[in-house]
Amino acid sequence: MKLVFLLEEPSMKYLLDELLPKILPEGVEFQTISHTGKRALERSIPRKLRGWNEPGDVRFVILHDQDGRDCRELKQSLLALCQDTGRPVLVRIACQEMEAWYFGDSEALALAYDIPKLRKLPFQRKYRAPDNIPSPKEELYKLIPQHQQIAGAKRVAPHMVIERNTSPSFQCFVSGVRRLAGLADT
Repeated sequence: MKLVFLLEEPSMKYLLDELLPKILPEGVEFQTISHTGKRALERSIPRKLRGWNEPGDVRFVILHDQDGRDCRELKQSLLALCQDTGRPVLVRIACQEMEAWYFGDSEALALAYDIPKLRKLPFQRKYRAPDNIPSPKEELYKLIPQHQQIAGAKRVAPHMVIERNTSPSFQCFVSGVRRLAGLADT
């Protein structure tokens, strides 16, 4: 089995390239394909699903930032792009942005940037519910001015622990991917 991840941006690719081996069972291959933003991703979905010509059991995962949109409507519009392709597809939304997943694991942030006080973020009301932070990317830049999207993903990902992450959208992503990969007990 192979899972193909269609992603909005390169930083998602770097994050998932590090995390997916921790999430997927042995023997499940994966490929991450980044795009240059949400519009590029949305344009490519039907073409990639229809044109994918690889033998075997290939399944697709689409990961998209919420960016303030209604999650259900966004998911439905992405699923509509997949109709008539005959491909098994899982759509997951990172609420509000993928950077909320970093706030879900403040220990990983603290280790990645060697800033011990970041461990205390979950004790502040503003950061207690990572998926409710209105603009996680902006908050990250305020707390860590040297953070950069791609370099940050490469830096934080090795320190992330799947089970420790408190972001509901991250955990929903993980459980969906594991289910798609055939791990029935998740």
